[in-house]
Amino acid sequence: MASTLRSFASTDRFVAEIASPTSIRPGYVLIGDEIFLYDRCRRAVLSSLIPEDARDFSLHDLDLAETSIFEALDRAQTPSLMAPFQVLFLRNLKTLYGRGSKKEEFAAIDAYFRSPNPQALLLFVADHIRIPADLRRMDYQDKERYERIRETLGDWCGIVELARVDESDAVRWIIDTAEGHGVRFDPDAARELADSLGADMMLISSEFEKLLLYVGVRGTEEIARNRVTLGDVETMVLAAKQRSLYELTDAISAKDRARALALLHGLLNASDGGEDAAIGHLYMLARTFRQMMIILEKNVRDSRAIWQALWQGFRMPPFAAEDLIRQARRYKSRRELTRALRLVARADLELRSSPVSKVLVLERLVLDLCAEPKSALYEASMQFAMEL
Repeated sequence: MASTLRSFASTDRFVAEIASPTSIRPGYVLIGDEIFLYDRCRRAVLSSLIPEDARDFSLHDLDLAETSIFEALDRAQTPSLMAPFQVLFLRNLKTLYGRGSKKEEFAAIDAYFRSPNPQALLLFVADHIRIPADLRRMDYQDKERYERIRETLGDWCGIVELARVDESDAVRWIIDTAEGHGVRFDPDAARELADSLGADMMLISSEFEKLLLYVGVRGTEEIARNRVTLGDVETMVLAAKQRSLYELTDAISAKDRARALALLHGLLNASDGGEDAAIGHLYMLARTFRQMMIILEKNVRDSRAIWQALWQGFRMPPFAAEDLIRQARRYKSRRELTRALRLVARADLELRSSPVSKVLVLERLVLDLCAEPKSALYEASMQFAMEL
């Protein structure tokens, strides 16, 4: 079960502590931006400490950018006439570590925890810090922020690390959680789900629920209702479908014709609409080449910078970021990527003109994309290419 997984160890300890009146501490700091683990901690707090009918009076979500720490501490210290226990989630902890010494603020925190209200729980949320699954890759600035929080709040509060979940732990979580629902999740399907979503647990849990519903409704006498296969993941999860496309653009950017053609046929065979899905593949190719053009123009060199260069709605799945940066850097100039977009536009026009074989159109496109650019460029409309 998830409780045996290293990535869940910190939240498991927290959940166990708050469930027991003898082990619960007066305050905790939830450090990290893994929303899935944060939600797990929050649900545990609510179910263990606050009855559902008392949450309007017992639960307080405060933003330290809008509410002073003095006011928050005063609220925690003051017994409530309406509820026996108070829980305060204090967001934007980073405001306590901004400019200035904040001596008065930390003095007030120390004073509170020297004599805390036993009927209140303070939960500081430090989601401005990113803790990777491999701590050796933690950003230096995040390390400094983490240590400063430990030095100032660690004596009074329990530290709960909400680190990104390791991919192997995500795979194990998928398999074990499915088993708890009476469903077998094939190991290769679990690996594909975790890998295609970059081990992002919020995305994984969402797609996981969809897959359980899918295998429940599509079951027949011949196909067991309680099993998720690799094919199910490839059918239902968009990111898994996109993986093959990024493998195709990888082969194209490496000028590997044989591999590119094999991947193209794999895409067509896996598509629900067969060769009728050709227009959709062209759209995704054009989109990917446009992404590479922006990456090349803005000289993006790492996956962190890519989220600033590409706007919301025009980003790739997390697993593809590094691959796409590497692919873009294989092109020497914007001119080569412009040529690729023009070739895609020409293929799009051919497909819309009812050709004898759509497969042949796509094969010729892949061969042209893999070829070294010639001096003469196609005259197809660049505007149309960019609209794909």
